[in-house]
Amino acid sequence: MIDSHCHLDYEPLLNDLDNVITRSKSVGITKLLTICTTLESFKQIKKIIKKDKIIFGTFGIHPHEVKNDIVDSKLIIDEIQNNDKIIGVGETGLDFYYNHSDKKKQIESFQEHIKASITLKKPVIVHSRNAETETFEILNQFKKENLKILMHCFTGSTEFAKKMLNLDAYFSASGIITFKNSIALQETFRFIPKNKLLIETDSPYLAPEPKRGKKNEPSFVKFTAQKLADLKDITFEELNTLTTNNFNRLFN
Repeated sequence: MIDSHCHLDYEPLLNDLDNVITRSKSVGITKLLTICTTLESFKQIKKIIKKDKIIFGTFGIHPHEVKNDIVDSKLIIDEIQNNDKIIGVGETGLDFYYNHSDKKKQIESFQEHIKASITLKKPVIVHSRNAETETFEILNQFKKENLKILMHCFTGSTEFAKKMLNLDAYFSASGIITFKNSIALQETFRFIPKNKLLIETDSPYLAPEPKRGKKNEPSFVKFTAQKLADLKDITFEELNTLTTNNFNRLFN
């Protein structure tokens, strides 16, 4: 298994990192991708990726944080191109649900991350909440640029998924698909082709059933994997093989 999106620099994961890694390996995890959200976050991530060969990282500014951290494509490229274990751009995108940052700044930051992703030929990890139309319109502007897209913690509609599939996007399932009230989302993941699926925890957030309400960690990705396997009517082992292959193909 691969946890394609976790935040190992967040507590309580950071202070328990050795045990988190041990528990991850014990359930069969072969890679952890720890995701950057701020400039300060990246300082920790550069240290964390040295802890174990299974840990990789990204560089980017979360849409909530663009009010504080402004980056352009050149800075993103400079930070990523000199480190083999920084393999993705983001997380970036749009969040018009909380609107913690100005919409215009979110859009400008998103575009800068996309430009860096194209130059680096590395996936852009996209956060999209209450912004399906705008997210698609911005990404669609770069359709001819061979942009690699990963829709992280995908909770969008089936119609949005169809539009993103036209951009050759990948979709990561989080613990939300295990929630009893996520019927529509489960149907969307039944629809998404197997070769476009990844799994993630978004830990320490969004712990899946039966761990809901607890602090999430990468080892809990097994519960999301089992639910997704059930939705796709394949075995747990088949699901893990295909999502691992999909991750390795996307991240080259």
